[in-house]
Formats: sequence, C-alpha cells, structure tokens
Amino acid sequence: MSYDYDLFVIGGGSGGVRAARMAATTGARVALAEEYRFGGTCVIRGCVPKKLMVYGSSYAHEFDDAKAYGWSVDGVSFNWPTLRDNVQKEVSRLSAIYINLLDGAGVEHMHSRAVLEDANTVRLLSDNRTVSARIILVATGGWPYMPRIAGHENVITSNEIFTLDKLPESIAIVGGGYIAIEFAFILAGLGVDVTMIYRGDKLLRGFDEDLRDHLAQAAKDAGIKTILERTITRIDEEAGRKTLIFGEGGQMQADQVLYATGRIPLTANMGLDRAGVELGNIGEIIVDEYSRSNVPSIYALGDVTNRVNLTPVAIDEAMCFVDTVFKNTPRPVDHSYIPTAVFSQPEIGTVGMTEAEAREKHGGIDIYKSSFRPMKYTLPMRNEKMLMKLVVEAASGRVLGCHLMGPDAAEMAQLLAIPMRMGATKADFDATMALHPTAAEELVTMRQKWTPPST
Repeated sequence: MSYDYDLFVIGGGSGGVRAARMAATTGARVALAEEYRFGGTCVIRGCVPKKLMVYGSSYAHEFDDAKAYGWSVDGVSFNWPTLRDNVQKEVSRLSAIYINLLDGAGVEHMHSRAVLEDANTVRLLSDNRTVSARIILVATGGWPYMPRIAGHENVITSNEIFTLDKLPESIAIVGGGYIAIEFAFILAGLGVDVTMIYRGDKLLRGFDEDLRDHLAQAAKDAGIKTILERTITRIDEEAGRKTLIFGEGGQMQADQVLYATGRIPLTANMGLDRAGVELGNIGEIIVDEYSRSNVPSIYALGDVTNRVNLTPVAIDEAMCFVDTVFKNTPRPVDHSYIPTAVFSQPEIGTVGMTEAEAREKHGGIDIYKSSFRPMKYTLPMRNEKMLMKLVVEAASGRVLGCHLMGPDAAEMAQLLAIPMRMGATKADFDATMALHPTAAEELVTMRQKWTPPST
C-alpha cells in the first residue's frame, strides 16, 4: 500500500520528538502532531520549570547560611512574579528549540489534536483532514489525576501551579509522591505555610525505607506539616478560603489546595478503540518490550504506556523504537538501573533496588550506610544530615542499590548508575581512591556493615 508518511507521531514531547527526528535521519517520511505546546510534560509543566523553581526557593537557605561565611544579606526579599515569568520565558525558549529540531530534521509538524480513525489513519482536528501512515507512534504523555470528589473544581494541579497570579499564604498539598513532595519544599522555601495530606502511613511509597524516614525528618525541619492516613471527601470554598473535609473525621482550611495524586496516561477520546488498541486499567497503552501495541502498525512510548514515567526513559524508548522499526536492528527497552531523583530539599538520588526489594529477590544482602552533616553546613551549624546507603549482594559483593539524600545527590546517582550497570562490586568501590573533601568520598570509604537493632 501507499501511505502519506512512513511514520506519524502523535505527541510533541521529548519521546515523540526524538523518535520523529531519528526516524527522519533514515530517510523516512515523518510527520508529528502536537495539540498544545511542543516540549511535552517535562519542558512545559514538569521537570524543567519545577527544577528552576527548586533553585529559586533554595536561595532562602543560601542567604541564611551566607551569614556564617561573612556575607551581609540584610534587606533580602522575594518577588513571585519575577520567578514565575522568568521560568515561563525559559519554557517558551525550550519549546521553540523543539520545533527547530523538527525543522532541521525535515519532520513535518502540525499544531493540531490528532485522533485515530483506524490502524493506519489519523484525523487532524484542526482542519478535519485525514492522513495515512505505515507506522503510527503514540507519545501523548500523561495528565494529572484528579479524583472526582465534591468540590474538585476548587483545587489546582501541577499544571496550574507554575502560573499562579500570586502565592497563597497557606496551601494544602494532597498526595505523597515525588511531585507533591517537590512542590511542598518549593513552596515552603518561598514562605508558604505548607501542609501535606496523604492516605498512606509514610511519604514516597516505593522508595527505600531509610530514604522515606530521612525525608520525613527533612520535611519537619523545613516546617512542612504532614497529615497521614487521611482521605478527602469534600472541598468547600467560601470567600476564597478552602475547607477540606476528611473521610475519617475532622477538617482543615487553606488558601489553596494542590492535588498531586499521580498522573494517568493521556489516551481518552483518541480513537484507540476504533483502531483496536488494547488499553490497561488506567488507560495506558499496553506494549511489548519493543514498544509495539497489539496492533502491529501502532507503537507507543513514554508516560502513555505507564512503564517508567521519566523523560530520559521516553527518549531511550524512542531510540529503541527507531532502531527496531527503521534501522532493522531490533533492540528491546531495558528499564533496569535507572537513576532517579526527587528534588526535595535536600534532594534524593537513587539507583537500583531498595533494601526490601533486594532481600526479597536475593536473600542474603549486606547494608552499608552513613549519615553525617555535609561540610558546607558546619559553619552555619545547620542540622541537615546527608544519608548514604549501599545495598550489596552478600554472595557476590555486587552493589544492587545506592540511595542518597543530601546536596548533589542526583548528580551522584547519575554517575553511580554507570558502574552499577556494569556490575560493580563493593570491593570495586573500596578500591577506588577517595576525593577529599567531598561528600561523595563516603561512597568509597564505608567499611562497616550495618547491623539492624535487635528486637
């Protein structure tokens, strides 16, 4: 059959744009449709603007610490519109770069919502025309999940937090994952009275337990209040003030409510059912290790598949997709040893298995961990502690997991992912010369195994 394009990509985020560009380098005829702004969640309403706001909020601590180093910082003040507008300028700059990259690769791009008509046909709603493609790639990402409780219209999500007219004096953040945690620390650093409400018994489910405990203390030190094992049944608003009603009894008030209860794949009303694409419980496109759906001509990658919802993962999935489909060198996606960061303050960096996962899978493991005050905080006498933890397979000595919390933890996690992926052992760490004085040297000087307290 003859098609208009060899590849049609729906979604202009990091994964979709990378797939389109790389496929075009093989000589394929490629088009891409994006209904909002190019750049996707990461650039427009995710990791990029959020990290910039982390930097902005961290200056509150920096100014305090500077006094101990001899700096006079009297008269310091913060202006929210300046930070907000500068962040949005950077977002617009990056979004334009994505368009330029597509142009440079010869990818035809459309500013339109696109839906499937069948396994090889896409309808562009901007002008109601249809185009055909040999391969269709869905990379539409995700969207904040908002429970349909009474009064849900009175809250905001992570989509709106970046462009508020003004900061609230107080905010209730519903959720306990990394998005909720990062915004809690950002807003607390900017002077907002923050309360986190989470249905679980501890924040940051799925992470190592020592990290979760360390985070709880860090949140308390930052003045963030936490209300655990509570659910919200209703949110009322009167005179601009929100009242949250708990299902377990009781209530609280705040000027603003931010729901950060996870994200769901953005697949609704896309015509996937017409094309026969199989979806999972939360609307995710079910794919194999090559990112192919049950329909041979339709692939999907990134958050829309709900595998590992991280931007670098979507980009790697895109490269595997191009190798498999357009370079005839099939390469499955490998989701092991992915470095992960939570930009709380202090930040978290982690690679590999948690202690609980390692015990379940490998049985005998050794734990090495250390907690200390980073050198930078000795003069200001800040009580913040750094946590470092290695999870090691006892029989082989292989490092299965590394969990860090403190300054530059994310940077360290990225580098640690390389030797860990190569199978580095604790002996390899021990044989590496330390770089002094750094916090990272603790990773190669820990010798004492941690022994759990007797019960």
